[in-house]
Amino acid sequence: MTRDEALALVQEFVKNEGLVRHMLAVEAAMRLYAEKFGKDVEAWGLLGLIHDFDWEVHPTLEEHPIKGASILRARGVPEDIIQDILSHGVGTGVPRDTLRRKALMACDEITGLITAAALVRPSRSLYDLEASSVKKKWKDKAFAAGTSRPEMEEAAKEFGIELWEHVGNVIQAMRRIAPELDLVGNIQK
Repeated sequence: MTRDEALALVQEFVKNEGLVRHMLAVEAAMRLYAEKFGKDVEAWGLLGLIHDFDWEVHPTLEEHPIKGASILRARGVPEDIIQDILSHGVGTGVPRDTLRRKALMACDEITGLITAAALVRPSRSLYDLEASSVKKKWKDKAFAAGTSRPEMEEAAKEFGIELWEHVGNVIQAMRRIAPELDLVGNIQK
């Protein structure tokens, strides 16, 4: 599957632009980590891009991503990618036992918190967002209350990267595609 095919799949199944931007953000973070670890950037990016493609049609933790796996198989997506996607689900029985699976879990939820932190800045931009700003927001449990801080902490720990270093890395990755994420704000790069 090429990136263009993956993006077409996402556009076919996802109508919510916020969810599309989330998957683009996870793709960017996965690409950055693939570069850092000398892994296949395209494969890691593809995984990040399509990991939540079925959320709108299977919007429960019991269905997502299990039911999406059959769609991916029918589309000829490699089984290793499907298993990696399954590993980020609840109750799938697929362990997060590879670096790529741990990266996906670590990058998934944190992108939402980073996006929220950027959007409440006066600039509404990633370009001036730092990990320290996210850390300040982290302490406010009412901020981005839908995100699971314990899950993010555990995912970073399992991935083997200190949480605030991880946040900084994901911000850096998301900056690369800030226009696509609608997070340029009022700052010109």
